[in-house]
Amino acid sequence: MRRSQISKHGVVVIGAGLAGLSCARDLVAGGADVIVLEARDRPGGRVVQTQLEDGRLVQLGGELTGSFQTAYRGLVEELGLTLEPAFPSVPGEDTYVLAEGRFVGDGFPWMTDEDRASYDRAEKAFRELADTVDPDDPWAHPEAERLDRLSVGAWMRDAGATPNAVRARELASLALSCESVERTSLLSDLRKEATAGGEGFYDYERWERDRVAEGSGTVPLRLAEEVGAARLRYATAVERISVGSSDCNVVARNGECFRCDAVVSALPVGPLRDVHVEGVSAERMASLRRQRHALAAKAVLVYPASFWEGQGQNGTLYSETGLIGGTWPQVDGVLSTLVPPERLAPLLATPAELTEAELTEEMAGGFGEGARLTQGFFLRRWGLDPWTQGYITSWRPGDVMAVGPLHGSHEPPFYVCGSDQWVCGYMEGAVRTGRAAAAAALAGR
Repeated sequence: MRRSQISKHGVVVIGAGLAGLSCARDLVAGGADVIVLEARDRPGGRVVQTQLEDGRLVQLGGELTGSFQTAYRGLVEELGLTLEPAFPSVPGEDTYVLAEGRFVGDGFPWMTDEDRASYDRAEKAFRELADTVDPDDPWAHPEAERLDRLSVGAWMRDAGATPNAVRARELASLALSCESVERTSLLSDLRKEATAGGEGFYDYERWERDRVAEGSGTVPLRLAEEVGAARLRYATAVERISVGSSDCNVVARNGECFRCDAVVSALPVGPLRDVHVEGVSAERMASLRRQRHALAAKAVLVYPASFWEGQGQNGTLYSETGLIGGTWPQVDGVLSTLVPPERLAPLLATPAELTEAELTEEMAGGFGEGARLTQGFFLRRWGLDPWTQGYITSWRPGDVMAVGPLHGSHEPPFYVCGSDQWVCGYMEGAVRTGRAAAAAALAGR
């Protein structure tokens, strides 16, 4: 039955992921009358965890942070949580499962010396080019149009990189599940690395060196506690937003209407396309709707202990074959894996009763017989989740210029936040933009 009741609030925040909760927390602290509408029956969005019987926490979504991601790290500290070293500090060597076989070793053990030298030259050129990009205004770069039209793969070949050097970057993209280097804008990658300090290609030590000791899924749970249960409405999906100069209206699918002075959309860009928005300029909506998500899935396999370490492997794997793009270890005995966009369709074509067995078999190809002795298996098809419709932000050639300088901006009393509204789709972007949206809305009062 559809309800017809109307309630009045100062600010309606749509979405109770990291962005929406970070925003709502600051709004409440600033004295605003806030209500948060969330389609799911829980907080956290793409950051969620489960606990095993033995007490180990398993992260089913976002997990990791880097030293330059100050907004997320600052929030973790405010919430009384702690950071600890993550998988880049684990001893052992990387594993590569390629068409020609398995290789274990650091420094691309499957490459020739010529390939490695070519890769190093390409990384040096990339670093120098990233130094010329302002991450806050990449559109102002004198060659922005050209850099955005180029894919990372095409740029590397133009720069003289060997096929194996390009292949190494493709393996890294598969592991990150952010789409192929052949479908990734060079300008978007330059902007991303300029944000991290511009030291070269994506490096785990810079981007993913730490994790929350109490579990990343604890962060949204703590945020929800501070926002308060009375301000959180779960199972309340939004279908319409009407923005006006005197007041705004947010209508839920169940017919409830929430009248307010300001609206904050903390929805990922995919679900936001399913919401009818009125009163926001065509230019702003076009920019929002042009953004993309990489459609990916995450699987987690649980073992009694990290058996791979006894084999000299660190748990980090890059796969050129099968469904898995890459793996990394969480806590002891727990391995995360991502199924990249290029392999999501084959995953979906796999009968549900075969999925665990087939992914386990792939893990055995990289880590040996011990990988078959699983204690648990979890799968989140984030690309199909109706309230996410993706995993991380994807920028294809031409997208940075098409989205334009309106990316991440506000049109009061309509504000936006979320990992998509930052440089790339990570937890730092959610917290950074969520808190910025709250500050802007409070200033606009």
